[in-house]
Amino acid sequence: NLSYPEQAKSEGIEGKVYIQFIVTKEGVLEDVQVVKGIGGGCDEEALRVVEGSEKWKAGSQSGQPVNVRMVIPISFKLS
Repeated sequence: NLSYPEQAKSEGIEGKVYIQFIVTKEGVLEDVQVVKGIGGGCDEEALRVVEGSEKWKAGSQSGQPVNVRMVIPISFKLS
């Protein structure tokens, strides 16, 4: 579902975009933001992909669902 941004392609931008978010007790993503970006439209594309994802499995502690803060890397690499 990830589309390499045209600007990043033309400028030869590669790297990892780090996205931070909270998975709520219900599995919904909240407070999605770029922690470390690489520019060229890659940051916006990474946000679009994460925000458009389906429900996540909630974290649990002592058998009870809890909110979890996560940071994931999304790689952009030209072939």
